[in-house]
Amino acid sequence: MGGIDNPARLGTWPAYTAAMWGLLFALPSFVWATGNTFGARSTVAPSLVRLAEDGVPWFVAVLWATGCLKLVGSVIGIGLTRPRGRRTSRLLVGCGSGAAVLLAWHGGLFVVQGALAETGVVSVGQETAGLTRWYLCLWGPWFLIGGLAFAWAVVRYVRRHRDRRELRLYGAAGAFGALVLSLAATAAGIG
Repeated sequence: MGGIDNPARLGTWPAYTAAMWGLLFALPSFVWATGNTFGARSTVAPSLVRLAEDGVPWFVAVLWATGCLKLVGSVIGIGLTRPRGRRTSRLLVGCGSGAAVLLAWHGGLFVVQGALAETGVVSVGQETAGLTRWYLCLWGPWFLIGGLAFAWAVVRYVRRHRDRRELRLYGAAGAFGALVLSLAATAAGIG
C-alpha cells in the first residue's frame, strides 16, 4: 500500500534531528582545535579566535572536550530513537532533558543579549561590536534549535515508553540540574 508500516517510526525524527545537530555542531570544535579558524573569524569573539590560532593548550583542550561532548549529545539523540532498557532510558531522558535546558538557556541568552546590543539598550566592547548580529541571528537560534530538538526527542521518547511516570522524574531531574548549572554559570559570568 506504500504507507508507513510502523507509525512509531514517525516519532523518531526529533531524535535524529538532535543527533544530527550534535554531529554538525561538533565539527567546528574539532576544526578550531587544530588551529584552523575557518568560520570563526567573523562569528566568534576575536579573543577566542586568537586562543585557537595560537594553540593555547588549555583552550585547545576545551575545544576537544566540547567537541566530544557534542558527539555524546549525538549518541544521546540516536539513543532516543527507540525504547531502551530501564537504566539506559533513565540516563537518556535525564541527559537529553539536561541538554535541552542547557542549549535553550544558552541560545536564549545569545538572542536576548544580541537583541539588546543591536537595539542599543546595552553597549558592547569595540572588539565584539561586529559580532552581536551573529549571536542574535546565528548562534542563538542554533542553540535554541538544538535545545528544542532534544526537548522534543525526550518528550516523544517518554510518550512511547511504558515507564512514563518514572522517566518524567528523571527528565525533570536532568532539566533541573541543567537549570541550576546554567544559573550558576550566568551568575559567575561564564558562558
